[in-house]
Amino acid sequence: MKKYIYIATVITLFITTSCGVYSFTGGSTGDAKTIQIDYFPNSARLVEPTLSQSFTVALQDLFLRQTNLKLTNTGGDLHFEGEITQYRIIPIAATAEQTAAQSRLTIAVRVRFFNRLIEEDDFEQTFSFYSDYDGNLQLTGSVLEEAYDEIFERITQDIFNASVAKW
Repeated sequence: MKKYIYIATVITLFITTSCGVYSFTGGSTGDAKTIQIDYFPNSARLVEPTLSQSFTVALQDLFLRQTNLKLTNTGGDLHFEGEITQYRIIPIAATAEQTAAQSRLTIAVRVRFFNRLIEEDDFEQTFSFYSDYDGNLQLTGSVLEEAYDEIFERITQDIFNASVAKW
């Protein structure tokens, strides 16, 4: 009986270590070992002070969670750079008193992706998403954080899918 447990353990370890370049999240990093994600400056007309840092960290966190890549400051096998090109707040529904019943925050990010190992995978693309919130609320504090969470989750996953999942 112990012999079968030992064999099952060895097979399980072999299978899990042999799948090192494939992630259960659907992304394949190939032979890449490192990732470089540069700071994404805010070049939008409306500048929110914490946006650039928050977005850059969200993108780094996603790749570190969903891949085995090591983050580096220079010379990464996979390299992301770009800028935030849009930060827009617009009313999307009005009340009888002609005030905003609901507002929408939209963020767009231009991304340039370079795969130093497979140059055919390089691209430049804009990703955007939005979050709707109650028009009576100010876009600060927890309202802003919830909007960022919703938007960043979608944009960073879209970037992941375009770069390593090839969706």
